[in-house]
Amino acid sequence: MKWGTDEGVSVQNGDVYDTGCPSRPIMEHVTSRWGVLVLHALRSETLRFSALRRKITGVSEKMLTQTLQTLERDGLVHREVFPVIPPHVEYSLTRMGEEVAGCVATLFTWIEGNTEAVLAAQARYDDAKHRVSHPVAT
Repeated sequence: MKWGTDEGVSVQNGDVYDTGCPSRPIMEHVTSRWGVLVLHALRSETLRFSALRRKITGVSEKMLTQTLQTLERDGLVHREVFPVIPPHVEYSLTRMGEEVAGCVATLFTWIEGNTEAVLAAQARYDDAKHRVSHPVAT
């Protein structure tokens, strides 16, 4: 199977279940801990690095830089450098980035709308697990 976009090389749809498929690392970039947050944060606005870092609490400068570079390489994030001193850099989504960010937004909406139900399910699971590992003597 050949992958690529160069002339003469066939381009095929990906198969994220195949470890050798180039779609697998793309999926990992998009769904990574910081990747989903960057995509969602940039969905509604163009942001500078510092504003993006403030918006995504908990991300280190190093991880945000790596995530942005990875998403830029994948064609999902656009980095624009303005020739001023000090340097002014803004990040936004490309058309592909907007498309995948829409999918991420749907996931975020589901998570935020179902957090209470998921927490209740976790509590039930933990309670049942605790009862099995610590049975009450009768």
